[in-house]
Amino acid sequence: MIRFLILIIFLYVNINANVITPIPQNIQINKEKVNLGKLLFNDTRLSLDNTISCASCHFLDQGGDDNKRVSRGINGLEGEINAPTVLNSVFNFRQFWDGRANSLKEQALGPIENPVEMGNDFNILIPKLKKTDYKRLFNNIYSDGITKNNIADAISEFEKTLITPNSDFDLYLKGDKNAITKIQKEGYAIFKEKGCISCHHGVNIGGNLYSKFGVIVNPNITNLGKFNHTKRDKDKFKFKVPTLRNIEKTAPYLHNGSIDNLSEVIKVMALYQLGRDISSIEIFKIKEFLKSLNAEVQEEVK
Repeated sequence: MIRFLILIIFLYVNINANVITPIPQNIQINKEKVNLGKLLFNDTRLSLDNTISCASCHFLDQGGDDNKRVSRGINGLEGEINAPTVLNSVFNFRQFWDGRANSLKEQALGPIENPVEMGNDFNILIPKLKKTDYKRLFNNIYSDGITKNNIADAISEFEKTLITPNSDFDLYLKGDKNAITKIQKEGYAIFKEKGCISCHHGVNIGGNLYSKFGVIVNPNITNLGKFNHTKRDKDKFKFKVPTLRNIEKTAPYLHNGSIDNLSEVIKVMALYQLGRDISSIEIFKIKEFLKSLNAEVQEEVK
């Protein structure tokens, strides 16, 4: 029955046009807020002990994550979740693996007060920032100066600019049929035929729905995913489907960082989520297709 439902979902997705769409070239932003947000994103003073910034866990030139199983915060404390990429996060329908934040702005508040990340308190942070040049910078943009809301607003405005258009696959979608190789085209066809596209579609090739981890095969995980904040039994083990953009650069994989190898995660997800056996040559071709999703952060967003 479960396999039948997966097939129905797969067929439904595939008969809809524009299943995967290119990243837009431009996003409307406020440049003053972006510049302020960039400073905040890279400033370790946002953490309680002045050691951790947003950039500490999100390397913008290396895929937008930190390539660790779990990130380390103040005092060397370790979290329980693999840091997701911040690149193209503006296109996600929710933020965090469990989707507890409805927007980038809401997400930006979380790490600052998380005790194992930045470990700070806005009642401490705001007076601290008011003693710096941030007071002038905020007053130039916001009528009420430095506030919790305005800090999140500036950081999220900067994060909106972290998009990676012009991947080879995007160029292919736009009409350049030579932008990807023959093997990558075959990998894309297998990606669709196997049903991977039933969850990984849209502009971010993921990030637009929840899915239970272990639809077919029980992965024996302890993190309850979306249930952690909804407390509804139906949400147990459901996670936001991650983007596949720049995935070659964002190992280790899954919410717990338990798989280091891209080929292995392709094999595991085909089995756990789709109940599909997949050959080594098929894995190779899908992996080559996924490489075509790599792209650099656009230098300037309008």
